Amino acid sequence: MNRSRVALLLLLVFILSGVVYWFQSTSKVSEEKTAAVQLVDTPNFSADSAYAYVKQQVDFGPRVPGTNAHQKCQDWIIAKLKSYGLQVSTQPFTATNYAGKVLKGTNIMAQFQPEIGKRILLAAHWDSRAVADKDSIRKNEPIDAANDGGSGVGVMIELARQLSSSSKKPSVGVDFLFFDLEDTGEPHGVETNVQNTWALGSQYWAAHIFPQNYRPFYGILLDMVGAKGAVFPQEYGSMQYAPTVVRSIWSAAADLGFGHLFLQEEGPGITDDHTAVNEVAKIQMIDIIDLRPQAPGSMGDIFGPYHHRHGDNLSIIDPKTLQAVGQTLLQVLYRE
Repeated sequence: MNRSRVALLLLLVFILSGVVYWFQSTSKVSEEKTAAVQLVDTPNFSADSAYAYVKQQVDFGPRVPGTNAHQKCQDWIIAKLKSYGLQVSTQPFTATNYAGKVLKGTNIMAQFQPEIGKRILLAAHWDSRAVADKDSIRKNEPIDAANDGGSGVGVMIELARQLSSSSKKPSVGVDFLFFDLEDTGEPHGVETNVQNTWALGSQYWAAHIFPQNYRPFYGILLDMVGAKGAVFPQEYGSMQYAPTVVRSIWSAAADLGFGHLFLQEEGPGITDDHTAVNEVAKIQMIDIIDLRPQAPGSMGDIFGPYHHRHGDNLSIIDPKTLQAVGQTLLQVLYRE
């Protein structure tokens, strides 16, 4: 082969190598841009602020219906939401518990951008368990309920603060519904013939929806969303009621790097506030709830070692968990 042919071949190899390198580089940049496009610009959720809101609830004492702490917490929630410019209304109601006792409760609704037709509903319960029925000590005393009640409320109030203070607003209206009398069911190990003894506030709301003719696009329930070591598998009932909503939220969490908390696996089905909302109100609502995986034959609690125990106090609240849930929800809201 003569020198000119060798030179020509070398030139072709050089050109082809450059083309391949350019294509690979361009593809890599394109992939990076595609990944970046998945995230929309949102406010930055403040875990410290959400934690402070959880602490404030705990400082009131156990928010057991009928107590002074319960009334103080109700007044605080309403005042806080109004201070952020939300339109707030209440739904007083009565319900009978498993023992036949008539309880007074109050559901609280706060609306952000109430003039917008397309609405997303966020919900949590704000009452505390009146007994530590799973504990080995002080079983008949109420619990702090920092996680089981306090964490969902803390996340929602911080979301309301972020939405009201940010110069960039989501294109949807957002409603915050605080259910009362959620944790009023029969004690652990006690069987009664009474049906539906849990989530009395959401049962009442589902049967008497307010505001009148209210129909959100879908709802998201937050239950036990602040503990150390929390994981959120895709709750079975949520996947039956609204699988598309579940996948969208868990996808947003993965895009933000929270896939280690929002597990792409099915969890057990739970009777919770979303149950009546789906089955009675016929509104799609999913449940973000801490459900711990159990080894075969394990005697552990799927709700964690502090559930309905005095260990559910401020010491188990992890700002990183609050951050993951809150930032995911902001991403979801701003993607709509």
